Amino acid sequence: MTTARTALVTGANRGIGLEVCRQLARRGLRVILTSRTDAGADAARGLAAEGLAVAFRRLDVADAKSVAELERGIARHRERIDVLVNNAGISMRGFDAEVARRTLDVNFFGAMHVTDALLPHVPDGGNVVMVSSGMGELSCVSESLRAKLLDPRITRDELAALMNGFVEAVARGEHAKAGWPSSAYSVSKVGLNTLVRILARDLAPRGIRVNAVCPGWVRTAMGGHAAPRSVEQGAASIVWAATTEKGPTGGFFRDGVALGW
Repeated sequence: MTTARTALVTGANRGIGLEVCRQLARRGLRVILTSRTDAGADAARGLAAEGLAVAFRRLDVADAKSVAELERGIARHRERIDVLVNNAGISMRGFDAEVARRTLDVNFFGAMHVTDALLPHVPDGGNVVMVSSGMGELSCVSESLRAKLLDPRITRDELAALMNGFVEAVARGEHAKAGWPSSAYSVSKVGLNTLVRILARDLAPRGIRVNAVCPGWVRTAMGGHAAPRSVEQGAASIVWAATTEKGPTGGFFRDGVALGW
């Protein structure tokens, strides 16, 4: 069993996730870099060549078997996950029920299932960070949906039902009538932000901080070359939330500054 503080970062073979691994490792944490493909192994070897304590584990956040296999490995090695950064995310072209389902399976349900699986290995006082986006602000949904999502009593099952209901409404061509935007990415981040508030509430007795972070518009494969922020800037915002020891919980931040939902 390792005694070093350990961070696990999903979707970390490139871009913001890779830089988050680098910055966390430079702060002295042992880092588990995860990705769906062997590109993650190459990325981990690159960071190790910089003298950083980074190891690779394969993980497809949208695959229940992959999530379970990761958890079994963590349990087998008796590893403690002091910091969990749910960074894995996709943004797909087009808009239909298939795009909606695949996007939510990664960006929302993937983060939820990974967190659920690894929470038994997160110590009291640990940190969970959901990498979100300003596109998940509640201004993109109707007032009635906003009220449901902001209800402090909302449950995980109710939130999951709303997310699944969005996909079903898209399939019927009725999502706009139901108050949803024509952006699966936005809805996935709306759901993720709501999940943050639910987890922060439910995990408060254990002192586990759960926060959402918007890294801003960053120059990555997803963000494009025209984005104004560097990968280093975007990652620093996430690392701030991941390493705070007595900071806030249940909030939405960029560069350490609270954002409105």
